[in-house]
Amino acid sequence: MNAEPSHNGIPKPPPVSAGATRGGEARESQRGTLMLSTNSMLVWTAPMLAALERGNDGRQWHTLIDKVWSPRNLRLALETVAAKKGAPGIDGQTTEAVQKRAEEEIDLMERLLREGRYEPRAVRRTWIDKPGGKEKRPLGIPTVRDRIVQNALLTVLEPIFERDFAKCSYGFRPGRNAQQAIAQVKQWLDEGELWVVDADIKGYFDNIPQDRLLERVREKVADSKILTLLEKFLRQGVMESGKGWKPTEKGTPQGAVISPLLANIYLDPLDHEMTGRGRKMARYADDFIVMCRSQAEAEEALAEVRTWMEQAELTLHPQKTRIVNVRAGEGFEFLGWHFERGHQWPRDKSQKKFREAIRQRTKRTNGQAMREIIRGINRVSRGWGGYFRGGVRNVSEKLDKWIRMRLRSILRRRDKRKGRGRGLDHHRYPNAYFAARGLISLEEVSHGVAASPAQ
Repeated sequence: MNAEPSHNGIPKPPPVSAGATRGGEARESQRGTLMLSTNSMLVWTAPMLAALERGNDGRQWHTLIDKVWSPRNLRLALETVAAKKGAPGIDGQTTEAVQKRAEEEIDLMERLLREGRYEPRAVRRTWIDKPGGKEKRPLGIPTVRDRIVQNALLTVLEPIFERDFAKCSYGFRPGRNAQQAIAQVKQWLDEGELWVVDADIKGYFDNIPQDRLLERVREKVADSKILTLLEKFLRQGVMESGKGWKPTEKGTPQGAVISPLLANIYLDPLDHEMTGRGRKMARYADDFIVMCRSQAEAEEALAEVRTWMEQAELTLHPQKTRIVNVRAGEGFEFLGWHFERGHQWPRDKSQKKFREAIRQRTKRTNGQAMREIIRGINRVSRGWGGYFRGGVRNVSEKLDKWIRMRLRSILRRRDKRKGRGRGLDHHRYPNAYFAARGLISLEEVSHGVAASPAQ
């Protein structure tokens, strides 16, 4: 983000390291610097990979649609979608149901794509609670079939654009991640880049001009059938219960597999412009910062960003975009972290999301066995603590205590006593009680320090 002998006339690609099985894994190309998804390494032919290494001699890419409808590519895409499961779209089809009739589905999708008759269904829109609050946010759910076709499309298109993406872009790219972006930000802070342009694009994914986005794709892709299919996905619209179908005249498809790539394509010129000007920018999807040595440099960089956004028909959020003086003790947030006074810790919103995930698993009425409850907590703690590794230790210490309080409250209720776990409950159910039942320490996950069961 998987090699086997040639299939359906597709030459065997260059060897990929053992253990590559899922489309989300990234592998280096022969050049050693370009990272490709494993699926792309399996679908792209040897001549195509060689042309990719050369930059296709500066020409556009033609005749790509046959790689999209390739049964091998569609089969890999189906496996990728099935592994991620996910809810059904407006047609009600589940990943399990589609997987049971996989060959029938692949034959149908291949025929429709080959004949240019594939028509995406509207994205099912539902609303889910925002963690830690009463607000709701929209969630887009494409049909399983659309997710498969988009995965196949992504496998073919991603390497073409990935080759030339700027190094300052870290989001939704093979072999790149948020931790790398954070490490770069920390390095720049250590080097004295203490004036930060903290930028926020207002409703980016919903406001990308579709015609201009397609123009960017056409700069590298000349296959009209690929471009038509992309345009169909952009215009597929959304379906919401009680409101019917609504067209999508701008933006990228909500919840779509292809949307992150399209979003990166549209912002890539900004990345190259800022890099060309010598700016130190780190971007993850629509979240980016520019780090500078002086206020004058920061103001100049912000002016450059504003000009680019206006020309791209995008808008910086007036309240959320600002210049931060780190040297004066001002803080800023990036990719879930809060940076301030030479320290970093998970921002309040990240902590609220973690607490909400734990609350869902530790309601006092939870009738599961304590070991089962703890297993659920551990899954959350490993993921959250693994991302927020390092930083200020007292955050994980406090959260560990809070988790044990939630567990003591469950046991208190089971003892037919009211209220939260407190007072003598620490003696009735000491930390060692929960450790013996498998509770891991968030502090140990995030800092490699084992919390004493006696605490």
